[in-house]
Amino acid sequence: MKEFPILETKNTVDYAPYVQKFKALADEQRLQIMNILTRRGKTCVCDLVDDMNLSQSKLSYHLKILLKADLIHKETKGTWSYYWIKEETVNALLSEELCCLFRPSGQ
Repeated sequence: MKEFPILETKNTVDYAPYVQKFKALADEQRLQIMNILTRRGKTCVCDLVDDMNLSQSKLSYHLKILLKADLIHKETKGTWSYYWIKEETVNALLSEELCCLFRPSGQ
């Protein structure tokens, strides 16, 4: 396994953005949403409701947390919202060992 160097950190490092991201990921339903978005790419919220077997309000709650943590993008077209993975944020968080869960095959 590849070894990563230990980086010296100063006491002034702001860990809050990382805490928010990992808290957002610390939920099985949100991880499932992330995995669906990874496999499908841009996905309509209407399709996520069916896939997740959640009410619209519960799904919206989970999507709001993922959005606030800057883990997904959102685009609204008419009355529908579309979501997809924010790859640059996810890639910055994932280790080599966990990469395949949230990255599309072949990357």
